[in-house]
Amino acid sequence: MKSYLPIGSIVLLKNGEKKVMIYGRRQMQVTNGQMWDYIACLYPEGNISDEYMYLFNHEDIEEVVFRGYGDSEEEEFLKLLQEVV
Repeated sequence: MKSYLPIGSIVLLKNGEKKVMIYGRRQMQVTNGQMWDYIACLYPEGNISDEYMYLFNHEDIEEVVFRGYGDSEEEEFLKLLQEVV
């Protein structure tokens, strides 16, 4: 079963120089239909533009710097997400 980090989690990607913040999970790349585990923006800048959106998979994460907020709503969402994976 695949595990996803909560929205707001801050990670450093392998070979990355700057932290990114996750703002979406299970994202499809529009140009080719490829599915990715996460979409993120630069931290602390936030969502600047489309040029600074990063699609990546869980295995691309070098370090979880901060784990985002999770509650019962998050748990329910993750159960639904697991059903489609």
